[in-house]
Amino acid sequence: MTTIAVLGAGKIGEALLSGLLSGGRSAEQLMFTERYAERAAELSKRYGVRAVDVPTAAAEAEVLVVAVKPQDIDPVLAELAPVVSARNLVVSLCAGLPTALYERTLPDSVPVVRVMPNTPMLVGQAMSVISAGKHASSQHLALVEEILSSVGEVIRVPESQQDAVTALSGSGPAYFFFLVEAMIDAGILLGIPRNVAEKLIIQSAVGAAAMLSQTGEHPVILREAVTSPAGTTIMAIRELERHGVRAALLAAIEAARDRSQELGKAHEA
Repeated sequence: MTTIAVLGAGKIGEALLSGLLSGGRSAEQLMFTERYAERAAELSKRYGVRAVDVPTAAAEAEVLVVAVKPQDIDPVLAELAPVVSARNLVVSLCAGLPTALYERTLPDSVPVVRVMPNTPMLVGQAMSVISAGKHASSQHLALVEEILSSVGEVIRVPESQQDAVTALSGSGPAYFFFLVEAMIDAGILLGIPRNVAEKLIIQSAVGAAAMLSQTGEHPVILREAVTSPAGTTIMAIRELERHGVRAALLAAIEAARDRSQELGKAHEA
């Protein structure tokens, strides 16, 4: 089995470790790096996985998963550059950072795969989108798919689409949380206790997501099934359209795409 090192054990890094263990990988096949000793000790105790430094990770692991925040990438690359080689596969989970950044900094021929995951990885329901760098093969992509399938769904796209993916699915859970928060507030405004409003809206969200996933129907069809002529739902939809909710969402996602592009350009040579 492939040995995997997670470089950076924050929430996403920890979620990946947990998912890999739940998916059947042994603790001996995993390791991680963490700059805070107390956090490293806590995770080692919780999962039985070794905390190592970057040179040890590069020497012992075939796959190096970079799971740090984009603004923290420079010191990680500085540590990686002297120790990584073409025998390693570098998998970047850093939003907005192109494979070209790694390819400029790391030794020639090191394969890099770019991934945009999202936070439902914490509950094994991630949407991870992967793209190959110029040295990554179809076998490398297949290996990354195998690794990430332990924490959710995986699809491939050209890297040119990754900034749009970041805006759609990378940031996507936040949009749903924002909508759920607003609907709970609306329930409270209408006189429903908070705990009841939360139950009503969260279960409605879970059920609606299951219908989208399991029926294969277009969302318009599912929405129209709830929308009776002159009924309550069509009145609500009219108000959403009147207040420009659809246009606001389009603009928000475009803004997120633009910010992802900015993050990549900030690291250009």
